[in-house]
Amino acid sequence: MWVRDRLDGLWCDKDFVDWYPRDGRPGLSPAQLATVCVLQFLLGLSDRQAAEAVRCRIDFEYALAMELDDPGFHHSVLADFRERLAQDDRADRLLVLALARLKEAGTPIHR
Repeated sequence: MWVRDRLDGLWCDKDFVDWYPRDGRPGLSPAQLATVCVLQFLLGLSDRQAAEAVRCRIDFEYALAMELDDPGFHHSVLADFRERLAQDDRADRLLVLALARLKEAGTPIHR
C-alpha cells in the first residue's frame, strides 16, 4: 500500500510502450499487470487465484488503482504478460526502474 500511496505505483503504462503494437484494441494496463505479477509472486498465487484476487480483494483493487466494480481480466492474460516480460532484458529493466523509483521516494534499499 505504501508504494501506491507514495508513488502511485512502481510503474506507469509509458514504461511498457515498446512492448505492444501501436494499433489495435487498447489492452489492459501493463503497469497493473506487472503489479499483479509481483503480488502473485509474494502471495504464492496461481494465475487463476491472482485474477480472482483482482476481482474480489479490495487490497488488490487499491494497489492497482482500480474501481471497485472493475470486472478484472481472464487469468490467461498473466501468462501472456510474463511471455512479454521474458523477452530481451525487460524484467531487468523493470526491476532497475522500480528500484530507482523506490530510492527516489526515500525508501532504503537493502541488497
